[in-house]
Amino acid sequence: MIVIMDTGTVTADAAGTWTLGDLTVNRMGLGAMRLTMTADGGPSDRGRAVGVLRRAVELGVNHIDTASFYFSALRSANELINTALAPYPEDLVIATKVGPGKDASGRWLPLARPDELRGQVEENLRQLGRDHLDLVYLRQAGLESVAEHFGALAELREAGLIRQLGISNVRPHHLPQAQAVAPVVSVQNAYGLGYRPRHDQFLRDCAAQGVAYVPFFSLATTGREAGASGVEDAEVRAVAAERGVSPVQVRLAWTLGRGPNVLAIPGTGDPDHLVANVAAGALRLTDGDLARLEAVHRRGE
Repeated sequence: MIVIMDTGTVTADAAGTWTLGDLTVNRMGLGAMRLTMTADGGPSDRGRAVGVLRRAVELGVNHIDTASFYFSALRSANELINTALAPYPEDLVIATKVGPGKDASGRWLPLARPDELRGQVEENLRQLGRDHLDLVYLRQAGLESVAEHFGALAELREAGLIRQLGISNVRPHHLPQAQAVAPVVSVQNAYGLGYRPRHDQFLRDCAAQGVAYVPFFSLATTGREAGASGVEDAEVRAVAAERGVSPVQVRLAWTLGRGPNVLAIPGTGDPDHLVANVAAGALRLTDGDLARLEAVHRRGE
């Protein structure tokens, strides 16, 4: 049993590790988007966000997912990471995304053209205070082929600005398109318990090819994140109660259990939630638990 708010010595390595090209990470990571704003959309507390990042590293988190378009009226995720963690630990892998962009008011801009991606990469470098980026995802939207955009990033990888490449928000046919251009170490898609079960086979195909699968929105329930909506499936609640953990921890354990190539990046700006999320990496669901949760998953869209 995991005690939800008192993990003792449980750290992120309890979830195991995966290698992204030449970068080894603990499978329990941290998503940075929640650091910039509160649940109601207001600006986050700067000191608290910095504290969450530093505590995450203390707990063994060495995979942080961010983007230059993760910002609110007062906070930038990248600049919070820079403030909290620079000079960066040698084993820390910071993943970021390019393709989308926002104007100063927070409104989404059209997807970047291939010739605009270098500017987005350089903006991430500036905000993070780095001379290279560990992992950059091309986050696509509406492209039938990602080859031209991915090719622009492959050129930046050859130039030494990027170490490893991934693709995000993609369909299965995008993976071979990108792989024909340059190595793909990771796919990042929306996926979770009861959320997009149609991606199950894609996840397995990635595993067979040694490609990581990184779900975002993995705590989704009825189209929103668990905890934000307060709506949770009764079966998930029941499994959590029987195991003495929270429903969020069950969802994270289920996510990690989908395959050794699956990396969890739950986002939070709450230090207690961070500790509980890391603890979920040590939770091993039983065959009976998994059978009950599979029924929940199959009911998803």
